[in-house]
Amino acid sequence: MRKTTFVSIFFLILFFSESRFSNACTNVLVSKGASKDGSVMISYNADAGGFMEPLYFMEAKDWGANDSLEVYDWDTGKYLGKIKQVAHTYKVIGNMNENQVALGETTYGGRDELQKSVGIIDYGSMMYIALQRSKTAREAIQVMTELVKQYGYCSEGESISVSDPNEAWIFEIIGKGTKEKGAVWVARRVPDGYICAHANQARIREVPVKDKDNCMYAPDLFTFAEKMGYWDSKSGKEFSFVDAYCPLNPEALFLCEGRIWSIFRRAAPSQVFSTDYWRGIKDATPYPLFIKPDKKLGVQDVMSLMRDHFEGTEFDMTKGLMAGPFNCPYRWKNLYWKAPGDTVTNYGWERPISTQQTAFSFVAQSRSALPDAIGGVFWYGVDDTYSNCYMPLYCCMLERPAPFAEADVTKFNWNSATWIFDLVANYAYTKYSYIIKDIQAVQKELENNFFAMQPAVEKTAQELEKTDHALAVRYLSDYSVSHAEMVVARWKELLEYIITKYNDGYINNGEKGGRHPKGVGYGTEWIKRVLKEQPDYYKIEWAAPKK
Repeated sequence: MRKTTFVSIFFLILFFSESRFSNACTNVLVSKGASKDGSVMISYNADAGGFMEPLYFMEAKDWGANDSLEVYDWDTGKYLGKIKQVAHTYKVIGNMNENQVALGETTYGGRDELQKSVGIIDYGSMMYIALQRSKTAREAIQVMTELVKQYGYCSEGESISVSDPNEAWIFEIIGKGTKEKGAVWVARRVPDGYICAHANQARIREVPVKDKDNCMYAPDLFTFAEKMGYWDSKSGKEFSFVDAYCPLNPEALFLCEGRIWSIFRRAAPSQVFSTDYWRGIKDATPYPLFIKPDKKLGVQDVMSLMRDHFEGTEFDMTKGLMAGPFNCPYRWKNLYWKAPGDTVTNYGWERPISTQQTAFSFVAQSRSALPDAIGGVFWYGVDDTYSNCYMPLYCCMLERPAPFAEADVTKFNWNSATWIFDLVANYAYTKYSYIIKDIQAVQKELENNFFAMQPAVEKTAQELEKTDHALAVRYLSDYSVSHAEMVVARWKELLEYIITKYNDGYINNGEKGGRHPKGVGYGTEWIKRVLKEQPDYYKIEWAAPKK
């Protein structure tokens, strides 16, 4: 009997203290009617400290009647069990398959007693198996729910983005604990013309049971909640998935809903979303599940939403003492801390969308007006979104670009794209306000070129598709691979430039042979703080003799 091994050790989860939010991912979902060109888009930042991952790649394949699939936990690599294989599996590039179906996720945990459950399907395996077996978003949801029904679910609560060329869905699931196999779940379609977002917190409240076209849910969604004492149908209180299965606390609001606020306030500034909810004001109104953006969004707009440290708001992380003298918007972990001598009060750093712990990120673009091979573009980047570069990988690709086939967080590798981007970002953290400008100049140059070239590339592919599908696929594959490799080469050049320019803390533009680099000090605001702390210590002047 033949069998295949499904191994994807995606997250090396590093928990600190009691928090489940050290691995904090962010997703945006854009419906067809909310996009400039009729694309359906989802985005995903895969965030976890101490985590790198090669670009996932699996060829389409036919299987025999007796073939099976071994399931390994996405986070740990632990063997979970074996399930029956299907007759045919589709090609998968990253988190998108050849049918333009894409999935992203954020972990929300949920009620403690439900986080450990009975089964052999973890959330990561569930997602990738769905990508291998689905032609539409609805079918992907069906595959995932049938898997956990048959084999059981063994992960924490998850909020999952599911998209295809026509629809985007938010799908939320949680196990039933150790005494009962399976999971409860609910899925809602993003209304046409609207967008959605989730960030490590369950977001579906209302479950419109009569709207079968736009809402799906587990048969025991309500009865299980009632059995567990999470909801009383006789109370007259409307059922809420969030309140039943993942009630919020100040921690979740502060670390998760703040990212939702920042996405919504940028996509629809006219709607003026209050900060009260994510800042923990009791009884504040939750943010809506779906909003209509002020303007229709393009791929680059979604990329921009995924690059955010609350800039331009009162919570701007490039400002203040913690940003240091060079306006660095990152807060080094742990997220939670105590003040010296105070064992009672809990403190925490803000959790922005852009973070140093991002392993990879994507914007999946699916288009119904084009053949699948051309319409599906997996805009992929590695490391911190603020300093990465998204590159187009067409979902028909025949091979994985070599620099994205290697990523080991325990061993530095000059041939690994992830390590090159990581090194550039880490260098930027030392003199951020200066170095980030050099990075973003190259980022803008490359990304703008990709978008300028896209119409011509796809026009050529469409002409080839008319007479030779295989040649069109080869053309798009070669384009994707060669330009991904070009990006990595360009980033190596950028690294060399930054190391040279900012050597020893100076700024060296090569003037006068580099013998007289420019010192830039620490900035006016930082100097003010230094002098406030030690007003006389740094004075250079004659002082009176000590008595």
